[in-house]
Amino acid sequence: MKAEDVSANNRFVLDSKVAADLRAKLKQDPQSGLKEAAQQFEGMLLQMMLKSMRDATPQDGLMDSDQTRFFTSIMDQQLAQDLSAQGKLGFAKLIEQQLGRNLSSGTSFSPGNSLDALQQSLIQQQSSKSAVPVIRGSRRVSGVSADGSESEIGGASGTASDFVNRIWPHAVEAANAIGVPPQFLVAHSALESAWGKSEIRKADGSPSYNLFGVKAGRSWQGPSVEVQTTEYVDGVAQVCSEKFRVYGSYDEAFSDYASLLRNNSRYSGVLGQQDGAQFARSLQQSGYATDPTYADKLSRIINGTTLRQALAG
Repeated sequence: MKAEDVSANNRFVLDSKVAADLRAKLKQDPQSGLKEAAQQFEGMLLQMMLKSMRDATPQDGLMDSDQTRFFTSIMDQQLAQDLSAQGKLGFAKLIEQQLGRNLSSGTSFSPGNSLDALQQSLIQQQSSKSAVPVIRGSRRVSGVSADGSESEIGGASGTASDFVNRIWPHAVEAANAIGVPPQFLVAHSALESAWGKSEIRKADGSPSYNLFGVKAGRSWQGPSVEVQTTEYVDGVAQVCSEKFRVYGSYDEAFSDYASLLRNNSRYSGVLGQQDGAQFARSLQQSGYATDPTYADKLSRIINGTTLRQALAG
């Protein structure tokens, strides 16, 4: 590795000179600057993945504060940059190849808009069909919806309160059908969809309304969508592609979820549960998820302040 490459890779993530240097490099020689730009975008994707995981697990510890969250976000950005610099994940190489073809075909990257054009091209590729799995601590990991941000996804405004308001009537009806408190179903859907921000989307970008990660097995007669997922085999995560059910509304999604638990004998231990921790353990023991820490993650959401505040608001 060249000395200048080592220096660039070891830069602090908040160094404002990085973007300026990259813009200058792209202006002088777009093809040679493309590799570094692709690496930076791989870092952005990794940072999105880390943020999605943290968002799916509310922080309720004694040390949690705006200050600790701020420094944690900086740490995640630095970690993502360091991982991308190692070049082991391969995302940067794919981005470089794709955008390199655009350059060779005559696409113009002018000095003023080079980085913006690269970012927009990456977002468009993500929107068509994401190839980057995002681990959410569940039995599956779907692709990031649209650009992977916290913006509106499937009607979500990005806040827990809005998510709860949108699904609460459906959660109440489904919870009555299986004899559990509705907040348990809200928490379960929040875990599987990162509070609605990572809901599975169809190929055209429209919502699937599948908030519980229910797969489309052989008995499923409705529409489905294939996404990348992570399954745990003997505790080891393995990425594969699976088909998941597509619904016409959240009402259909909650109704199907209740039917799944009520009509399958393996979920008999889940029905009627009034204790949140036991509800979570019963789901994991029944085989709903392969993630070995699934029950703990669900329990933290059920008993966490984020859910309590969302329900109160």
